[in-house]
Order: sequence, then structure tokens, then C-alpha cells
Amino acid sequence: MKKEELFERIKGQVIVSCQAVPGEPLYVEEKSIMYLMARAARQAGAPAIRTSSIRDVVAIREETGLPVIGLVKIQYEGFESYITPTMKEVDELAAAGAEVIALDCTHRKRGDGKDIREFITQVREKYPQAILMADISTYEEGVTAWELGMDLVGTTMSGYTPYSPRLEGPDYELVKRLSATLDIPVIGEGRIHSPEQAVAVLEAGAFAVVVGGAITRPLEIAGRFIKAVSSRKEEQGS
Repeated sequence: MKKEELFERIKGQVIVSCQAVPGEPLYVEEKSIMYLMARAARQAGAPAIRTSSIRDVVAIREETGLPVIGLVKIQYEGFESYITPTMKEVDELAAAGAEVIALDCTHRKRGDGKDIREFITQVREKYPQAILMADISTYEEGVTAWELGMDLVGTTMSGYTPYSPRLEGPDYELVKRLSATLDIPVIGEGRIHSPEQAVAVLEAGAFAVVVGGAITRPLEIAGRFIKAVSSRKEEQGS
């Protein structure tokens, strides 16, 4: 899929993140089941899917026919980043046919001794035609990714690095600042818990939004309801 075609498809839309990693209730060691979540997302009208792991990239592409933003979550010794952190994962995602490859483009420590500028440059040199998405946590990281030729910038990591703001909801200010500066799509992602928040992220300037936990993580969804009801009971009992 050409970049322009992908952008037209996702503009102003909700991309659904269908992910399950080891330790989560929907992760099954023997077989991927996230294609079922992706099936539901496609039926609801999602134009694309974001997913983690090679097996889910393959299964979801086969099931839905939708373009996939692929990543691999893996923790290496000496690396603070864990989203597609090395060329090995980039190679695997390219081979699996992911239409978009998402990389951790934060300025955190890398165990290979490279800084993020060097890594992005090497990825772009090896895959000049690939559509690359930068997962960032700050305005400065987003600008760096843009300057180095990334095709999309997502606010995915805001609140998940020690130097980015801890917020209950989406980082609207980051979306607003990046959208006003960059001439590439800014994807709003992270802690979007309701349809109203998704709309507000778009109104802040996002090109599209990614919603994951509020749709495809039943443990998180159930926990949010239970926490709210428990808090009410505590208030009534006090």
C-alpha cells in the first residue's frame, strides 16, 4: 500500500490497537487469538489495526485484509526502550508484511550504544520505501523523528517515560503542539478511554487516533468499572 493511500484511509478515523503480550489474559501461548479482536474492529469500521508480535501481524492481515501497524515488544538488557528496539525486529516486521513499522523513538538509553538518530537513519537507509511510525513521549522527540524522515508520529509513549507528564487521560497539549509544527500525520494515542476523548484528540489536531485498552483489553475495561463502583461504595460508607 502506498503512503498516500494509507493516509487517506486513516484520516480522521479510529485505528484499533489489538495487542496481547505474555502475562495478559488474552495472550495464548499456543495460538494467536487477537485476530478475533481485529475482526470485530473491522466490522465496526476500523480502517487499520495496530498490533504487537509477528504472529499477530500475520494473523490479523490474513483475517481482516486491513493495513497493519506492526511492532514487536521486547526487552533487551541495557535498553530502556522496548517497542521494535533493534534492526532484528524491523527486519521481521518487514518480512511479515506490516504496512507500517512502529519504532520506539524516545531519547532513552539504547544498549547497542547508538542514539535514536543513528538508529532511525540506519532503518531508513535499509528500508527507504517503508512507512515508519515514531512512538514518542515529548514534543522534542516528535520533532527529531520528523526531521529524520519518519512518516507518522504517535504520542504513544507520553506518560510512559520518566520525563514525560503523568496524565489520567490523553496528552492533548502534545498533540496540539506537534500538529501545529509537523507536516506529517500526528497520531493521537495513549489513555483514550472514551469516544468523547477520541473526538477531543482529533479536535486538538490529530490526524487520526489509536485506541487500544478501552476496546481490546477486557482486564483493563473491567478494572475501570470495578474501581469506579468501589470508590462510590467507599464514599457512601464514610
